[in-house]
Amino acid sequence: MWYNTKATEMLGIQYPIMQGPFGGNLSSVELVATVSNAGGLGGYGAYTLSPEEIIAVDKQIKAATNKPYNINLWVSDTDAENGTVTDEQYEQAKQLFKPYFDEAGIPLPAKPAPFKPRFENQVEVILDIRPKVFSFMFGVPSAEMLEQCRRLGIKTVGAATTLDEAIFLENAGVDMIIASGFEAGGHRPSFLASAESSTTGTFVLLQLIREKVKTPVIAAGGIANGKGVAAALALGASAAQIGTAFLATDESNALPIHRQMLFSDAAKYTTLSRAFTGRFGRGITSRVAREMLGKEKQFLPFPLQTTFMSPLRKAALEQEKWDMILFWGGQIAPILKHTKAKQLMQSLIEETTAYFDNLKA
Repeated sequence: MWYNTKATEMLGIQYPIMQGPFGGNLSSVELVATVSNAGGLGGYGAYTLSPEEIIAVDKQIKAATNKPYNINLWVSDTDAENGTVTDEQYEQAKQLFKPYFDEAGIPLPAKPAPFKPRFENQVEVILDIRPKVFSFMFGVPSAEMLEQCRRLGIKTVGAATTLDEAIFLENAGVDMIIASGFEAGGHRPSFLASAESSTTGTFVLLQLIREKVKTPVIAAGGIANGKGVAAALALGASAAQIGTAFLATDESNALPIHRQMLFSDAAKYTTLSRAFTGRFGRGITSRVAREMLGKEKQFLPFPLQTTFMSPLRKAALEQEKWDMILFWGGQIAPILKHTKAKQLMQSLIEETTAYFDNLKA
């Protein structure tokens, strides 16, 4: 059967369908449990959480499902030198974004406090709670960390946006590699070259990696239905990871307006932008994203840009100024159909099964 793949065997799941683990408070225990209980692999993006918060979320997930699930962290969670910026950099960003703050009628925020990387502390928790799958982006954990995961039976999954990154991940000894195509919504998890120069489409990237790498590959980006899953498997993927389609379901922690936008005409147009967080990410095109193209040198580095933009986002949501917000979403959004995660899973399984059955007919 189509669902008997290396991924299902390694991860102990029934279907090679993984839910994208959304960071920034977009994940939910309910969504993880719904996907895992339906035979896929639910995923929780925990990079913004403290170790204590990760422990609390993990307890909730374990209470909601006895099936495998994935916890995701960011290896590199800051681009700020020594966690901060100069007064000059801060003044530049202030001048650049001042018109938007003025329009929203709110004061410019103070210079963001220095950011301390959290990954080392977060990763200790992973070894304690032992999720079936530990996935990571923006780099690779230490050889010692990967070895500890192996000893504890935790499967490790790294994200690659280029063939070079996939080879790097394989050499590090990860269990599986996500081929993250540039169609995908959210941040581009590039870690060897700039995200702007690492923009290969999912199905090209998948084929390049399969040609050179023996580690099982998960296709991510531009997949939202059974035909997409079938196409990924036909090109040699062991599983498909689906983000935007699950983000748009009622069970995700996305705001109602965010989910509405993913089903609206606006979802036809997406932009890759650094304006909102300081890192390159794809969302539904907004006026701010358009007007800030080419001005990236004046932005604050990640995550200080997120902190800086946070009051503007809050005011824009309150005032319904949607063109000032980047609602994360991938290029595939216009074909979305399902608002319930369980129905989406059923549909993915049925459509993929029908596709492969028709090939035999």
